[in-house]
Amino acid sequence: MIVANKNDLKKYTAEFIGTFALVFCGTAAIIVNEQMNGAVSHSGIAIVFGAIVTVMILAFGDISGAHFNPAVTIGFVFLNKLGKGKMFYYILSQLSGAIFASMILRVLFPGNKLLGTTVPSGSPVQSFVLEFLLTFFLMLVIIKVSTGSKEKGMLAAFAVGFTVLLEAMFAGPVSGASMNPARSLAPALISGHLKYLWVYIFAPLSGALFALPVCKFTSLSNQ
Repeated sequence: MIVANKNDLKKYTAEFIGTFALVFCGTAAIIVNEQMNGAVSHSGIAIVFGAIVTVMILAFGDISGAHFNPAVTIGFVFLNKLGKGKMFYYILSQLSGAIFASMILRVLFPGNKLLGTTVPSGSPVQSFVLEFLLTFFLMLVIIKVSTGSKEKGMLAAFAVGFTVLLEAMFAGPVSGASMNPARSLAPALISGHLKYLWVYIFAPLSGALFALPVCKFTSLSNQ
């Protein structure tokens, strides 16, 4: 497979940088909170995740669409808003950015065991259902603010960012509120804690795909 052109490279670079920033800032907040006796706080972690998503969408939304999430990318392929040929490069860029962020955090915080890895605080089934629903809601918002008359960069950025913040605020202590396979894969891979990774890969993918027919059904015929 050959990368098509310079504009495609810009899109893949935007996905790399945006996902890198998401994982670096978000999981760094978790690590710092653990090592600094709760200095960031749970609410602070949720705000960091919501804020970094917002600013990265504002920065790169008009370049790549600012997916920063393999589940979102796959969803947009099914919506015919992204070509299948680009899906591989989008996801590769996202995973590479996420893993690079976790590698840097391993160097910066060598004594931290989890590096912000998402693990269930209860049963894996509980976290699976929660991650499914969280990603379902997130994908609904993403689709609704990126199509039709509401396709505005700032609106999309703040709507998606606040959705991430709100969901992380209440679900973070239970499942980690990942909603993103790349965000969970990177710290799990670098820290070696892979036991529950299946939850954070299959639940977000299932939730994002389930949102597609629901969005279609709830859309007005003139949209």
